[in-house]
Amino acid sequence: MDVFVIPVARDQYELYCEPPESAMDEEVPVSGGVMGKLRHRATAMIRAAEERRHNAGAVRDEPKGWLGRMQDRMMAWVVERIAEQRLLWNLRGRTTATAAHSPDMTFEQVHTLIRRVLQRDYERHLRWMIIDGIAFVVTFIVLGPFFLLVPGVANIPALYFGFRTVGHWLSMRGASQGLHRVEWTGRPCPPLGELRELAVLEPHVRHQRIHDIAARLRLQHLSTFFERVAIRHA
Repeated sequence: MDVFVIPVARDQYELYCEPPESAMDEEVPVSGGVMGKLRHRATAMIRAAEERRHNAGAVRDEPKGWLGRMQDRMMAWVVERIAEQRLLWNLRGRTTATAAHSPDMTFEQVHTLIRRVLQRDYERHLRWMIIDGIAFVVTFIVLGPFFLLVPGVANIPALYFGFRTVGHWLSMRGASQGLHRVEWTGRPCPPLGELRELAVLEPHVRHQRIHDIAARLRLQHLSTFFERVAIRHA
């Protein structure tokens, strides 16, 4: 598994990867209990969202009602969360990973940086898993009876918080795996060094430079990731 250490500002870095499209295609069996069913439902949503992202350029369906538009907005949100958490979700079960980094960094610096980022992510996802888990229970119990009376309409609030809970749990597992069980190696990657100064450039210049670097690295979604994360750090 290749992990790219992306410089999003002069002294700010984020971790990024683009695993194969089939990385999350395997079926997850339905286990007992609410959490087991919730995980299966969330996995189905992730798979549907991945398909939506993959077919983003396809012809759009005919106009939908308010429920369809709400579902589309929710799926668009899921797509964004997948992009943000793809690295952590795909670290689960890995035992080795290669960190591609700017040539002006030593592997010791990179390894320290990776551990700091993963520890930060673990603590953040633990906190939000607890918060969203409580919100899921509340919306499931309070709103569940109402939605049972309306056939064909899903409990959108409970699904929303349920997906967030499962997503944070998967991210925690990935961060823990990367901290304690993954053996990291490094390799210099010269194009990454060119990203460090791009956040301060004019948007049209930055956009062209990022696309050029992404094409050289063969990272299809790097430009979208960098534009979102780098501007946040700017």
